[in-house]
Amino acid sequence: MAIIYAVFSASNLIAPSVIAVIGPQLSLFFSGLVYSGYIAVFIHPYTSSFYTLSVLLGIAAAVLWTAQGNLLTINSKDSTIGRNSGIFWALMQFSLFFGNLYIFFAWRGKSHITNKDRQTVFISLTVISLVGSFLFFLIQRPDPEPAPTDASESLLPADISDSSSVVPSQSLCSQAFEAFKRSIQLAVTKEMLLLSIPFAYSESVFGKTQSITAAVAFFYSNYLLLHWQLLIMVLVGFLGTITFFVVERGVISSRQDSDYDGI
Repeated sequence: MAIIYAVFSASNLIAPSVIAVIGPQLSLFFSGLVYSGYIAVFIHPYTSSFYTLSVLLGIAAAVLWTAQGNLLTINSKDSTIGRNSGIFWALMQFSLFFGNLYIFFAWRGKSHITNKDRQTVFISLTVISLVGSFLFFLIQRPDPEPAPTDASESLLPADISDSSSVVPSQSLCSQAFEAFKRSIQLAVTKEMLLLSIPFAYSESVFGKTQSITAAVAFFYSNYLLLHWQLLIMVLVGFLGTITFFVVERGVISSRQDSDYDGI
């Protein structure tokens, strides 16, 4: 995971150029194939292929998320970008629900995961991801519209990559409750960021910073105990909340100044 996010961070620099050359749909398709290859590695895992696909996945992730943000933007308006991004993240989070639901029932009561169990899961995931990659070709691009006369009317892209988290062992009820709280937190946070970041900072800077910190977190997770990792998360989360209020106040102030100048 550290390799993936480190390469992902660096690859954000070249992702826009790739999309400009081959287009967002082909970018999604070829990146999706790399994702499928990474999943397929777990059917018969080997060290060399595992690390090689981790590097390739980092590159593909940068291209895929940038292309996704591009398609979401050109298929949305100022009034629909929040709704469309909300639909996208809702559908994406459902994959976590259905995947874990299957594992819960299929592996319930098992104390050991056999090779057959693992292969069944990852063969299924590989097939599903391949189907999903080909479905990218069904995405239609809107008819071109006349360019806006005012540069402020153009829609800025907004895309935020997601990161994984690890939940320690606890009772099933408490796990479900914590997952429910975290899903609400993610939904609210992502929508606020999608609506605020494009007006204040480049979303590519946000994505790159998130990828770097995720890579660092996955690296030190092998050396720090869980309570130290949680302490870092609490401190950084608190600092991020404070800085978000600072940025939000600046955005509101700039909008008010812009409206006043227009009057």
